[in-house]
Amino acid sequence: MKPIQFVFICLLFTGPVTFGQQDNHYQPTPENLEAREWFQKAKFGLFIHWGVYSVLGDGEWVMNNQNISIENYEKLPHFFNPVDYNADDWVKMAKDAGMKYITITSRHHDGFSMFDSNATDYDIVDRTPYKKDVLKQLAEACKKEDIKLFFYYSLLDWHRDDYYPRGRTGNTIAGRGKGDWNNYISFMKAQLTELLTNYGEIAGIWFDGHWDQKEWDGKRFGKVKVDWHYDEIYQLIHELQPHCLIGNNHHLAPIQGEDFQMFEKDLPGKNTTGWGTSSNDIGTLPLEVCETINTSWGFNLQDDKHKTFKELAHYIVKASGYGSNLLLNVGPMPNGEIQKEHRASLKKMGEWMRTNGETIYGTRKGPIAPSEKIASTQKGNVVYLHWLDSKESLVFLKDFNENVKEVVLFNGKTKLKTQKTKYGLFIKLPEEKMDPIDTIIEIVLK
Repeated sequence: MKPIQFVFICLLFTGPVTFGQQDNHYQPTPENLEAREWFQKAKFGLFIHWGVYSVLGDGEWVMNNQNISIENYEKLPHFFNPVDYNADDWVKMAKDAGMKYITITSRHHDGFSMFDSNATDYDIVDRTPYKKDVLKQLAEACKKEDIKLFFYYSLLDWHRDDYYPRGRTGNTIAGRGKGDWNNYISFMKAQLTELLTNYGEIAGIWFDGHWDQKEWDGKRFGKVKVDWHYDEIYQLIHELQPHCLIGNNHHLAPIQGEDFQMFEKDLPGKNTTGWGTSSNDIGTLPLEVCETINTSWGFNLQDDKHKTFKELAHYIVKASGYGSNLLLNVGPMPNGEIQKEHRASLKKMGEWMRTNGETIYGTRKGPIAPSEKIASTQKGNVVYLHWLDSKESLVFLKDFNENVKEVVLFNGKTKLKTQKTKYGLFIKLPEEKMDPIDTIIEIVLK
């Protein structure tokens, strides 16, 4: 994904950020509003970055980063034969981790389609020895386990000539030709129609790559240089499946026609990357944060910087504290297996969610803003306070003036000592009952 991956939103739009959206005001259907409500409550999903790039074990941007020519890159599908791929196993792994949905790359920036497409023969069925549609298998497995399925779709394409004018990336890749932008828009519409027609109910489309066609001065993005025809593309999606949610990784304020807003490798509004979404651009749609378990999206043979369980647990707690979902990524290996370190991380997350999920699922952001030490979620009149500092047993909630009925530990319901002052609320935690990962306090309001 990387900073340059704002492309996902691009596929949905065609001109400047607001092009074509001013005259046709999007009115979400009841099915769509219901889907948004479900999404906002789901809180935890699995992101899967998988493609022929996994053969090289150097991430999903290897074509660009190693400057591989079209001719040479086209050899990769011949080596991609995921005989150990088991869709049922993947879905059960996600479900055991406490995840409610899966988002998988149907086509990434390299232009290779991971599904059987009539719009191109540059796909997994026509070009690999595997000859089978992995998305079809995954869709069937998700349906059996009641896990919702989203498709990531790249707006950016380093392979197809019709992606022209070219954007900011992949411009030194040998073999890229000139084509017709309108043909490229038609191609994307054809593929999106396939994805929303041949795989049953699809919960959402996750666009990426919009940023590739934006001016960039090294510090901030400027105007969009092409017409993405988002009005047409978004309308197509909502007509084919009205409940289908649209998100676009453009790192901008939501565009009309979108149904959720995502943030890449950052909590909402933090923009620690410098190319992310500013706090001023956070809208009112459901939110989602996507993050990796190590540092890579696609399979990277040498990336051993796996996040600890504590880091991952704190991430979902903080994301929930912002009212956001967490979409946690794995990059399967070329044989179809998911590396053991990531499976182990997901197993631990599942164990934690089974114990503490009540404080995450179905909640909204709480009255205490997330910080390094604390986050809060709320469900009705119950505030769940996640205390993340295992070395400090005295909690102080500045300016907390709510009428409190009782304060207990979430696990065990031990009543806690409290003192309310004009400055806020003090809560004393028994040191012997503090959790090294997250001590959860349940505050019941009157």
